Amino acid sequence: MPDLYTKGRLSFPATYKARLLSALDTVNLASVQRAIDWLREARDQDRQVFVAGNGGSAATASHFVCDMVKGASYQRDRRFRILALNDNTSTITAYANDVGYDAVFLEQLRNFARPGDLYLAISGSGNSPNVIRAMEYANQAGCRTIALTGRDGGKLGSLAQLHIHVAEPHMGRIEDAHHIICHMICYQFMDAE
Repeated sequence: MPDLYTKGRLSFPATYKARLLSALDTVNLASVQRAIDWLREARDQDRQVFVAGNGGSAATASHFVCDMVKGASYQRDRRFRILALNDNTSTITAYANDVGYDAVFLEQLRNFARPGDLYLAISGSGNSPNVIRAMEYANQAGCRTIALTGRDGGKLGSLAQLHIHVAEPHMGRIEDAHHIICHMICYQFMDAE
């Protein structure tokens, strides 16, 4: 079995772990708590919550929604009304083919979003045109808006009313941190309420 150290250096897994822990230290926990508070208000006021992302961020959005629909809602009097916009494959591919990929989330919000609803966009770079266009619309429509980003936050971070930022350049560690942030939020409702 290889030693944790190779020529005086940490192994790749040990280095990755150390850098992930460092990336997590950049997360503002007060902002995560504020997101929890906004989601609690959305649930208690029967507001709709929309979540969206691309690629790995789409998987994070779907995972987050699953945890909130089942784990944070099952057998509870108050339940979350939450959807991942990236899960609607037929609608996404129709808009992507006929209009443009930058419209796939925006056009869904035009159908469903109402003032007081909440839009959560997840983007490692913060520069995905489709989540940005949806963020601009959600702000104009009177929704509360949250962005989970990495790197420098991109354009998305500055557009969101609440920006939860992982100040890390590595996409894998950004996505890891986004999963952990989503679990902080979900498990507040599953374990503490």
